[in-house]
Amino acid sequence: MSPAKKAPTAVKRAGFVSPRGIVEGEMRIAVEGCCHGELDKIYAALAHLEKVENVKVDLLICCGDFQAVRDARDLECMSVPDKYKTLGTFHRYFRGERRAPVPTLFIGGNHEASNYLWELYYGGFVAPDVYYLGHSGVVRFGNLRVGGLSGIFKGNDYRRGHYERPPYKRGGEVKSAYHVRQFDVDKLRSVREPIDVFLSHDWPRGISRYGDQADLIRKKRFLADELRDNSLGSPPAEELLHALKPRYWFSAHLHVKFAAMVRHGDGSATRFLALDKCLPRRDFMQIVDVPDRDPTGGFALDREWLSILRCEHGRHSVTRHPAPPRPDPTALKSRLAEHRAWVDGNVGESQLAPPGFETQPAPRGDEDGAGEKTSGAAPNPSARNPQTVRLMEMLELDFKLDLDPGGGGGGGGNRGGWGDFPPPPPPPPAGGGGVASGGDWTVEGGGVARYPIPREGPFKLVPRQARGAPPPPPPPPPPREVDDNEIDLDSL
Repeated sequence: MSPAKKAPTAVKRAGFVSPRGIVEGEMRIAVEGCCHGELDKIYAALAHLEKVENVKVDLLICCGDFQAVRDARDLECMSVPDKYKTLGTFHRYFRGERRAPVPTLFIGGNHEASNYLWELYYGGFVAPDVYYLGHSGVVRFGNLRVGGLSGIFKGNDYRRGHYERPPYKRGGEVKSAYHVRQFDVDKLRSVREPIDVFLSHDWPRGISRYGDQADLIRKKRFLADELRDNSLGSPPAEELLHALKPRYWFSAHLHVKFAAMVRHGDGSATRFLALDKCLPRRDFMQIVDVPDRDPTGGFALDREWLSILRCEHGRHSVTRHPAPPRPDPTALKSRLAEHRAWVDGNVGESQLAPPGFETQPAPRGDEDGAGEKTSGAAPNPSARNPQTVRLMEMLELDFKLDLDPGGGGGGGGNRGGWGDFPPPPPPPPAGGGGVASGGDWTVEGGGVARYPIPREGPFKLVPRQARGAPPPPPPPPPPREVDDNEIDLDSL
């Protein structure tokens, strides 16, 4: 690093930051892996970084398992073992007891309060300044354009409609509710304007071949077979990766940091980064500088996406039956153009501000959501969320989310139905996946700031034990190394 480009001392001693240092005319976003309800800890770590390193983060992005749990009843709609059914800290932001210190954007994963996210199927604020991108969606933050796909892929449910309804008590619905549907992917396939950032919880299939797959196998040995035979990951996400070609793609789910660089045939490239969950000694957060982007204006609805919502609304199946087939490409292009003209002619600039979050009443029924209860009575079917109602009214669309799905029975399903997806592209040449060997674009010059990961945390993990085997003795604690820049989550 030349003296002229030397980063500020405080930043340098905490880790690497882009050699441009702090630059006007770029947006700084913090990317976090799996949230798992630990919003207080994530915001505290972020505030510490901003103070110590003298930087300002414009936007926090969380890549799923956000767990927007409002009270104990919502826990009954979240697919996790009972021992992990805890309220977390989101409910404080939902009720207005605390306010997000930085605008926050997230997608859903496979451990969510699915009843609440279903109310905001098209996206919306789950709390002030905390925005859910929707089951699939595109939104703007300033002039940064972000797309995303919530949930995880399971082939058995992929072609079904959205038939699940709270409280998800029919067989398997609490799991199938977060499975990706073809209809939501179809809408994203219609996007033509450039995407800066794309989010998915599970990884695009084949992405490991564009990075250091051998190192990934060393970290996650139980994934070795799936990595080698290319069965790990989401085929529809893989398809979207090569169709949309976003500048950045962020994921989580596998609880490991992994970087890759995907070079497309037109000369563009996608920088992929997956991150861990918020735990001590784990790579759960990275700061990414996005050049030529400005956060001014905050969140805004996207005109192209609104036109896609209008165009596809009639196909949206809220029963077990698949969505009707899409029209041929020529007819679809014509219909999208018609709906774009309608949006441009009927939605003013002021209407692009997303409907705001409305202050919520005290906990429902006799449940004290602020306590430490880990379960509650199953919630009643969700009321119509005012934000979704206003969006449908603006677009002159009928409200479908509470229609009777007819019939029942879930279908949790495992892998399956992948045969209809195109085969993955050939792997890149060895060592040619990215800026550095193995496709790790997060090394020096990649626009990513690295900071010490907190050693301490709020979690007491339950180790996986062999069935029937006694627990192994705990390992001796590692030697403590003093680092003045280290973030102690428990002290914040």
